[in-house]
Amino acid sequence: MNLFSMDKQQILMMLIARVIIILLILPLHEFAHAWAARRCGDNTAESRGRLTFNPLSHVDLVGAVLLLLTGFGWAKPVPVNPNRMNNPRMGMILTSLAGPASNLIFAFLAMIPFRILECIPIHSASMLHTLSIIYNILYFFILVNIGLAVFNLIPIPPLDGSNILMGFLPFKAIIWVQQHQRVISFAFLILILSDFLNTPLSFLQKLIFNGFNFLTNWVPLIVNGLTG
Repeated sequence: MNLFSMDKQQILMMLIARVIIILLILPLHEFAHAWAARRCGDNTAESRGRLTFNPLSHVDLVGAVLLLLTGFGWAKPVPVNPNRMNNPRMGMILTSLAGPASNLIFAFLAMIPFRILECIPIHSASMLHTLSIIYNILYFFILVNIGLAVFNLIPIPPLDGSNILMGFLPFKAIIWVQQHQRVISFAFLILILSDFLNTPLSFLQKLIFNGFNFLTNWVPLIVNGLTG
């Protein structure tokens, strides 16, 4: 969403949602990686204090500032050693999927109170003001979570999607990607700065949002049945 097309209240609600993402969701995202790695047999992250919900253990300053300003950012990468996993290939796939999956789960869960607020009868101006604030925070919370999941699933190093992709590639292709990782990452950075990826990422973000909206169509039916 373009900042210049938003009013002051919308900007404030978006920033509040992004602060919640930085202090709560990014740590949970990284915790999910650490937890999945531990379940797959690798305790590297746990031994380095990353199997925790403490934001101070996970938040990267530059990544947090970028997320606050742009909606896309990162936390400190969770250290993973596939050689310690019971099944290195599958372990890396599951560990890499865990982070984006946690974002999508939180986005879907937040969609439920979001849909409830759409159905609550408004009886006063103060009630309208309060509910609109909560509604907007939930809206941006959902969008940023979906955006983080979509962004992290791009199969380009060092994003989670690259580890998922390499779990399915033949050994020679994996070696080639590792040898050219810096060039690939630099080219990817240029694509981000040129806004080339904005359209496809926004399309996927909207598609998932609409999908979650559809999957929670039961919420208004229940709320209307209880309040009708």
